[in-house]
Amino acid sequence: MPADLAVIGLGPYGLPLAQAAVAAGIPTIGYRTGPETGSLSAAEQRRMLAQGFRTTANAAELGRVRTAVICAPTPRGADGGLDLSQLETAARTLAARLRPHTTVILESPVPPGTTEGPLLRLLESGSGLRAGRDFHLAHSPSRVDPGNRDFSPANTPKVIGGLTPACTESAAAFYGRITDKVVRARGLREAETVQLLETNFRHVNIALVNEMAALCHDLGIDLWDVLRCAETKPFGFQAFRPGPGVGGHTVPQDLTAHAGRTLRMAELAQEVNSRMPRYVVQRAAALLNEHGKSARGARVLLLGVTYKPDLADQQGAPAQEIAVRLMELGASVSYHDPHVSSWNVLDRPVPRADSLYEAAAEADLTVLLQQHRTYDLQGLSVKAQLLLDTRGATPTGAAHRL
Repeated sequence: MPADLAVIGLGPYGLPLAQAAVAAGIPTIGYRTGPETGSLSAAEQRRMLAQGFRTTANAAELGRVRTAVICAPTPRGADGGLDLSQLETAARTLAARLRPHTTVILESPVPPGTTEGPLLRLLESGSGLRAGRDFHLAHSPSRVDPGNRDFSPANTPKVIGGLTPACTESAAAFYGRITDKVVRARGLREAETVQLLETNFRHVNIALVNEMAALCHDLGIDLWDVLRCAETKPFGFQAFRPGPGVGGHTVPQDLTAHAGRTLRMAELAQEVNSRMPRYVVQRAAALLNEHGKSARGARVLLLGVTYKPDLADQQGAPAQEIAVRLMELGASVSYHDPHVSSWNVLDRPVPRADSLYEAAAEADLTVLLQQHRTYDLQGLSVKAQLLLDTRGATPTGAAHRL
């Protein structure tokens, strides 16, 4: 059966979209843009294949679909901005095969103006077609939350903005087959800026509670009890939790290069959140010192080295920097993670603990970085010599909490 949909980029944005499309009965192909890391389990991917999904390396197949959604990763580049190189490569590949009447949608996180700027130019110059006349062009910010059991693409509203009203409606017709609700933005830049706002909202609020964590520790206040009480307010408050750092594929952005100005709050949030791995190591060293041990030569066990619980994805996880800093202090670092079979830091393999309880009992300090569902935190708090909980997941009084 010929495919109706091509998902270009099978990383954290593309695979969930392809999964939702296949579940909705849409014949779908996937085209990789690079060495991408997805967030779906092997079982979920096998189920997709059984439902008819297939990947292809034949770019010619991109010219046989009615809808092409570009989901290429846009990671942080060396200059701190988003690296659009994979997106540009995907656009050139699609443009060379683009047919009239195709609907092209961009889901990758991009600075506002990218869809009607660089993407439009690449598609038009490579195809000889005109956007808004010969093919439809739209943007829809990805709203993927890997591991979330309550919200999936089917029940998460989809924001859409098109180059023209007809472009918007064409994209809306496609997404209407996948999701319960479609929200129409005024245009492309409004749709692009939705993701910028949503991403920065997350980072700013995490930065606030991260700063509160350090302040409350200094003042001898139980932040986790403060959060428990505060989240009972039924209006004007949304609870965020502190942690050892902020990982994931979507990075906070500002508008410096696009509007001649910066989002100061986003900059400050990035500064605060990027300090958290260092703060965790400082707390770890202080705890060891309080118990008569030095960080140099200490055996430190890190639990959970992924960026989200119950996933294997390590993109941007703070565990990497924490391990490096502990090693620089002279600590002997090992790790346990049910989702990560091997882990390298500074191009060297980190010893993996096979038996969690035995490793925690032998370690001078155990640091919980990620709260995987399989961890028995009550039992762990009993076995560990010294436990630092960066997620507030252990029972009150069972561990030293961030």
